[in-house]
Amino acid sequence: MGSGPQKDEELSKIGNFSLRRKRINFALCWFLAKKLAEELDGWLSASGLVKSADVRGVIAPHAGYSYSGRAAAYAFGNIDPTSITRIFLLGPSHHYYTPKCALSRATVYKTPIGDLPIDLEVIEELKATGKFELMDLQVDEAEHSMEMHLPYLAKVFYGYPVKVVPILVGAVSAENEAMYGRLLAKYVDDPNNFFSVSSDFCHWGSRFNFTLYDKKHGAIHKSIEALDQMGMDIIETGDPEAFKHYLSEYDNTICGRHPISVFLHMLKNSSTKMMIKFLRYEQSSQCKSMRDSSVSYASAVSKVDP
Repeated sequence: MGSGPQKDEELSKIGNFSLRRKRINFALCWFLAKKLAEELDGWLSASGLVKSADVRGVIAPHAGYSYSGRAAAYAFGNIDPTSITRIFLLGPSHHYYTPKCALSRATVYKTPIGDLPIDLEVIEELKATGKFELMDLQVDEAEHSMEMHLPYLAKVFYGYPVKVVPILVGAVSAENEAMYGRLLAKYVDDPNNFFSVSSDFCHWGSRFNFTLYDKKHGAIHKSIEALDQMGMDIIETGDPEAFKHYLSEYDNTICGRHPISVFLHMLKNSSTKMMIKFLRYEQSSQCKSMRDSSVSYASAVSKVDP
Protein backbone atom coordinates (compact mmCIF):
# COMPACT_ATOMS: atom_id res chain seq x y z
CA MET A 1 0.00 0.00 0.00
CA GLY A 2 1.44 3.38 -0.97
CA SER A 3 1.48 6.55 1.06
CA GLY A 4 -0.17 8.80 -1.49
CA PRO A 5 -2.81 11.52 -1.14
CA GLN A 6 -5.68 9.17 -0.27
CA LYS A 7 -3.85 7.72 2.73
CA ASP A 8 -2.78 11.15 3.92
CA GLU A 9 -6.33 12.45 3.63
CA GLU A 10 -7.76 9.51 5.55
CA LEU A 11 -5.19 9.76 8.33
CA SER A 12 -6.01 13.43 8.79
CA LYS A 13 -9.64 12.51 9.33
CA ILE A 14 -9.28 9.52 11.63
CA GLY A 15 -9.69 11.71 14.70
CA ASN A 16 -13.06 12.81 13.38
CA PHE A 17 -14.19 9.24 12.66
CA SER A 18 -15.42 9.80 9.14
CA LEU A 19 -14.59 6.27 8.03
CA ARG A 20 -18.01 4.75 7.57
CA ARG A 21 -19.00 7.22 4.90
CA LYS A 22 -15.99 6.67 2.67
CA ARG A 23 -15.20 3.85 0.26
CA ILE A 24 -11.65 2.72 0.92
CA ASN A 25 -9.74 -0.44 0.16
CA PHE A 26 -9.50 -3.24 2.72
CA ALA A 27 -5.81 -2.71 3.47
CA LEU A 28 -6.36 0.97 4.19
CA CYS A 29 -9.46 0.19 6.28
CA TRP A 30 -7.46 -2.28 8.39
CA PHE A 31 -4.65 0.23 8.81
CA LEU A 32 -7.00 2.97 9.98
CA ALA A 33 -8.92 0.65 12.31
CA LYS A 34 -5.63 -0.38 13.91
CA LYS A 35 -4.56 3.25 14.33
CA LEU A 36 -7.93 4.20 15.83
CA ALA A 37 -7.83 1.27 18.27
CA GLU A 38 -4.31 2.23 19.34
CA GLU A 39 -5.38 5.84 19.84
CA LEU A 40 -8.34 4.85 22.02
CA ASP A 41 -6.20 2.39 23.99
CA GLY A 42 -3.67 5.12 24.64
CA TRP A 43 -6.24 7.56 26.00
CA LEU A 44 -7.98 4.90 28.11
CA SER A 45 -4.66 3.80 29.59
CA ALA A 46 -3.54 7.38 30.26
CA SER A 47 -6.74 8.09 32.21
CA GLY A 48 -5.54 5.65 34.88
CA LEU A 49 -9.11 4.78 35.82
CA VAL A 50 -10.27 1.56 37.49
CA LYS A 51 -13.29 -0.16 35.93
CA SER A 52 -16.29 -0.32 38.24
CA ALA A 53 -19.47 -2.39 37.98
CA ASP A 54 -21.25 0.43 39.81
CA VAL A 55 -20.82 2.71 36.78
CA ARG A 56 -24.09 2.52 34.85
CA GLY A 57 -23.84 5.61 32.69
CA VAL A 58 -21.60 8.32 31.27
CA ILE A 59 -21.87 11.84 29.94
CA ALA A 60 -19.16 12.31 27.33
CA PRO A 61 -18.27 14.75 24.52
CA HIS A 62 -18.73 14.14 20.81
CA ALA A 63 -16.26 16.39 19.00
CA GLY A 64 -13.58 14.97 16.73
CA TYR A 65 -11.16 12.79 18.66
CA SER A 66 -8.28 15.15 18.00
CA TYR A 67 -10.22 17.63 20.14
CA SER A 68 -12.18 15.61 22.71
CA GLY A 69 -10.86 12.04 22.51
CA ARG A 70 -8.66 12.38 25.58
CA ALA A 71 -11.42 13.95 27.66
CA ALA A 72 -13.92 11.27 26.61
CA ALA A 73 -11.61 8.55 27.91
CA TYR A 74 -12.31 9.78 31.44
CA ALA A 75 -15.93 8.70 30.95
CA PHE A 76 -15.52 5.45 28.99
CA GLY A 77 -12.49 4.28 30.99
CA ASN A 78 -14.68 3.63 34.03
CA ILE A 79 -16.89 1.02 32.38
CA ASP A 80 -16.87 -2.62 33.48
CA PRO A 81 -18.52 -4.39 30.52
CA THR A 82 -19.01 -7.81 32.12
CA SER A 83 -22.65 -7.48 33.22
CA ILE A 84 -23.92 -5.01 30.60
CA THR A 85 -25.99 -6.35 27.70
CA ARG A 86 -27.71 -3.20 26.45
CA ILE A 87 -26.58 0.41 25.89
CA PHE A 88 -29.03 3.29 25.59
CA LEU A 89 -27.31 5.99 23.54
CA LEU A 90 -28.84 9.47 23.87
CA GLY A 91 -27.57 12.24 21.61
CA PRO A 92 -28.76 15.68 20.53
CA SER A 93 -29.87 16.49 17.00
CA HIS A 94 -27.59 19.04 15.32
CA HIS A 95 -29.06 19.15 11.80
CA TYR A 96 -32.57 17.68 11.93
CA TYR A 97 -35.42 19.43 13.71
CA THR A 98 -37.90 17.41 15.71
CA PRO A 99 -39.78 18.26 18.91
CA LYS A 100 -39.69 14.57 19.82
CA CYS A 101 -37.20 11.78 20.41
CA ALA A 102 -36.43 9.64 17.37
CA LEU A 103 -35.43 6.00 17.03
CA SER A 104 -33.02 4.48 14.53
CA ARG A 105 -34.21 2.40 11.57
CA ALA A 106 -30.81 0.71 11.35
CA THR A 107 -30.21 -2.87 12.44
CA VAL A 108 -26.50 -2.48 13.16
CA TYR A 109 -23.98 0.30 13.67
CA LYS A 110 -20.68 -0.50 12.00
CA THR A 111 -17.44 0.97 13.34
CA PRO A 112 -13.80 0.34 12.41
CA ILE A 113 -13.39 -1.40 15.80
CA GLY A 114 -16.41 -3.71 15.56
CA ASP A 115 -20.13 -3.86 14.93
CA LEU A 116 -22.78 -2.83 17.46
CA PRO A 117 -26.16 -4.47 16.73
CA ILE A 118 -29.33 -2.47 17.43
CA ASP A 119 -31.72 -3.91 20.03
CA LEU A 120 -34.73 -4.22 17.74
CA GLU A 121 -36.95 -5.62 20.49
CA VAL A 122 -36.56 -2.52 22.65
CA ILE A 123 -36.90 -0.26 19.59
CA GLU A 124 -40.28 -1.89 18.90
CA GLU A 125 -41.23 -1.56 22.56
CA LEU A 126 -40.48 2.17 22.52
CA LYS A 127 -42.15 2.65 19.15
CA ALA A 128 -45.32 1.08 20.54
CA THR A 129 -45.65 3.89 23.09
CA GLY A 130 -46.49 6.30 20.26
CA LYS A 131 -44.12 8.91 21.73
CA PHE A 132 -41.21 8.37 19.35
CA GLU A 133 -40.68 9.00 15.67
CA LEU A 134 -38.37 7.08 13.36
CA MET A 135 -35.44 8.94 11.82
CA ASP A 136 -34.39 8.37 8.24
CA LEU A 137 -31.07 6.65 7.68
CA GLN A 138 -29.72 9.87 6.15
CA VAL A 139 -30.46 11.71 9.41
CA ASP A 140 -28.92 8.88 11.40
CA GLU A 141 -25.74 8.87 9.32
CA ALA A 142 -25.39 12.66 9.36
CA GLU A 143 -25.67 13.00 13.15
CA HIS A 144 -22.23 12.95 14.79
CA SER A 145 -23.33 13.22 18.43
CA MET A 146 -24.06 9.49 18.72
CA GLU A 147 -21.56 8.44 16.05
CA MET A 148 -18.61 9.75 18.06
CA HIS A 149 -19.51 7.55 21.04
CA LEU A 150 -19.60 4.38 18.93
CA PRO A 151 -15.85 3.61 18.59
CA TYR A 152 -15.31 4.01 22.34
CA LEU A 153 -18.31 1.78 23.08
CA ALA A 154 -17.17 -0.79 20.52
CA LYS A 155 -13.71 -0.72 22.10
CA VAL A 156 -14.84 -1.04 25.73
CA PHE A 157 -17.46 -3.70 24.97
CA TYR A 158 -15.39 -5.61 22.42
CA GLY A 159 -16.07 -9.36 22.80
CA TYR A 160 -19.21 -8.85 24.88
CA PRO A 161 -22.74 -9.55 23.51
CA VAL A 162 -24.05 -6.02 23.84
CA LYS A 163 -26.79 -4.28 21.84
CA VAL A 164 -27.50 -0.56 21.50
CA VAL A 165 -30.69 1.50 21.63
CA PRO A 166 -29.93 4.81 19.85
CA ILE A 167 -32.28 7.68 20.78
CA LEU A 168 -31.93 11.00 18.99
CA VAL A 169 -33.23 13.68 21.39
CA GLY A 170 -34.72 16.59 19.49
CA ALA A 171 -35.67 20.10 20.60
CA VAL A 172 -37.80 18.64 23.36
CA SER A 173 -39.86 20.91 25.63
CA ALA A 174 -39.26 20.80 29.39
CA GLU A 175 -42.60 19.04 29.79
CA ASN A 176 -41.62 16.35 27.28
CA GLU A 177 -38.13 15.97 28.77
CA ALA A 178 -39.91 14.94 31.96
CA MET A 179 -42.29 12.67 30.02
CA TYR A 180 -39.47 10.84 28.24
CA GLY A 181 -37.59 10.58 31.54
CA ARG A 182 -40.56 8.87 33.19
CA LEU A 183 -41.03 6.59 30.20
CA LEU A 184 -37.38 5.48 30.14
CA ALA A 185 -36.87 5.32 33.92
CA LYS A 186 -37.80 1.63 34.14
CA TYR A 187 -34.73 0.76 32.07
CA VAL A 188 -32.47 2.30 34.72
CA ASP A 189 -33.71 -0.32 37.17
CA ASP A 190 -32.37 -3.14 34.99
CA PRO A 191 -28.71 -3.62 36.09
CA ASN A 192 -27.84 -4.98 32.63
CA ASN A 193 -28.59 -1.61 31.01
CA PHE A 194 -26.04 1.15 30.46
CA PHE A 195 -26.55 4.79 29.39
CA SER A 196 -24.24 6.85 27.19
CA VAL A 197 -25.28 10.50 27.05
CA SER A 198 -23.62 12.68 24.41
CA SER A 199 -22.90 16.36 24.94
CA ASP A 200 -20.25 19.01 24.52
CA PHE A 201 -20.36 21.98 26.87
CA CYS A 202 -19.96 25.73 26.24
CA HIS A 203 -19.56 26.80 22.61
CA TRP A 204 -18.05 30.26 23.05
CA GLY A 205 -17.35 32.92 20.44
CA SER A 206 -19.08 35.11 17.90
CA ARG A 207 -19.38 32.18 15.48
CA PHE A 208 -21.57 30.47 18.09
CA ASN A 209 -23.46 33.69 18.88
CA PHE A 210 -22.42 33.34 22.52
CA THR A 211 -19.88 35.68 24.10
CA LEU A 212 -20.94 35.88 27.76
CA TYR A 213 -17.93 37.12 29.73
CA ASP A 214 -17.90 37.67 33.49
CA LYS A 215 -14.70 39.63 34.06
CA LYS A 216 -14.56 38.85 37.77
CA HIS A 217 -13.12 35.44 36.83
CA GLY A 218 -10.18 36.98 34.97
CA ALA A 219 -9.38 35.74 31.46
CA ILE A 220 -12.25 34.77 29.15
CA HIS A 221 -11.41 31.08 29.33
CA LYS A 222 -11.66 31.24 33.13
CA SER A 223 -15.10 32.82 32.82
CA ILE A 224 -16.15 30.01 30.46
CA GLU A 225 -14.83 27.40 32.89
CA ALA A 226 -16.73 28.99 35.79
CA LEU A 227 -19.95 28.94 33.75
CA ASP A 228 -19.45 25.30 32.78
CA GLN A 229 -18.50 24.34 36.34
CA MET A 230 -21.73 25.86 37.61
CA GLY A 231 -23.63 23.66 35.17
CA MET A 232 -21.64 20.55 36.08
CA ASP A 233 -22.26 21.17 39.79
CA ILE A 234 -26.00 21.38 39.14
CA ILE A 235 -26.00 18.22 37.01
CA GLU A 236 -24.23 16.43 39.85
CA THR A 237 -27.18 17.26 42.15
CA GLY A 238 -29.39 15.21 39.83
CA ASP A 239 -32.05 17.93 39.85
CA PRO A 240 -33.52 18.46 36.36
CA GLU A 241 -35.47 21.54 37.48
CA ALA A 242 -32.31 23.24 38.76
CA PHE A 243 -30.58 22.43 35.45
CA LYS A 244 -33.52 23.94 33.55
CA HIS A 245 -33.30 27.14 35.60
CA TYR A 246 -29.53 27.35 35.06
CA LEU A 247 -29.98 27.07 31.29
CA SER A 248 -32.78 29.62 31.34
CA GLU A 249 -30.69 32.13 33.31
CA TYR A 250 -27.32 31.78 31.57
CA ASP A 251 -28.26 30.16 28.23
CA ASN A 252 -24.99 28.21 28.23
CA THR A 253 -24.57 26.64 24.80
CA ILE A 254 -24.51 23.02 26.02
CA CYS A 255 -25.55 21.21 22.85
CA GLY A 256 -26.65 18.06 24.72
CA ARG A 257 -28.88 19.94 27.15
CA HIS A 258 -31.93 17.90 26.11
CA PRO A 259 -30.33 14.42 26.41
CA ILE A 260 -28.84 15.44 29.77
CA SER A 261 -32.21 16.69 30.97
CA VAL A 262 -33.97 13.50 29.87
CA PHE A 263 -31.30 11.46 31.66
CA LEU A 264 -31.74 13.50 34.87
CA HIS A 265 -35.49 12.85 34.74
CA MET A 266 -34.81 9.14 34.19
CA LEU A 267 -32.67 8.99 37.32
CA LYS A 268 -35.20 11.03 39.29
CA ASN A 269 -38.01 8.60 38.41
CA SER A 270 -36.14 5.31 38.86
CA SER A 271 -35.96 3.32 42.06
CA THR A 272 -32.22 2.74 41.53
CA LYS A 273 -30.41 5.63 43.17
CA MET A 274 -27.47 6.91 41.15
CA MET A 275 -25.06 9.79 41.55
CA ILE A 276 -23.30 11.73 38.79
CA LYS A 277 -19.68 12.81 39.13
CA PHE A 278 -17.64 14.82 36.61
CA LEU A 279 -14.07 13.61 36.25
CA ARG A 280 -12.57 15.70 33.45
CA TYR A 281 -12.95 19.13 31.93
CA GLU A 282 -11.09 20.57 28.94
CA GLN A 283 -11.41 23.36 26.39
CA SER A 284 -10.45 23.17 22.72
CA SER A 285 -8.47 26.39 23.20
CA GLN A 286 -8.09 29.11 25.82
CA CYS A 287 -9.97 32.23 24.78
CA LYS A 288 -8.18 35.44 25.66
CA SER A 289 -9.83 37.95 23.36
CA MET A 290 -13.35 38.49 22.04
CA ARG A 291 -12.13 37.35 18.62
CA ASP A 292 -11.32 33.86 19.93
CA SER A 293 -13.59 30.82 20.11
CA SER A 294 -13.63 27.50 21.91
CA VAL A 295 -15.72 24.43 22.74
CA SER A 296 -15.68 22.83 26.18
CA TYR A 297 -15.61 19.09 26.88
CA ALA A 298 -16.69 17.46 30.13
CA SER A 299 -16.82 13.77 31.08
CA ALA A 300 -18.88 12.29 33.89
CA VAL A 301 -19.92 8.93 35.26
CA SER A 302 -23.22 7.90 36.78
CA LYS A 303 -22.70 5.37 39.56
CA VAL A 304 -25.08 3.35 41.72
CA ASP A 305 -25.30 5.10 45.07
CA PRO A 306 -24.92 2.40 47.74
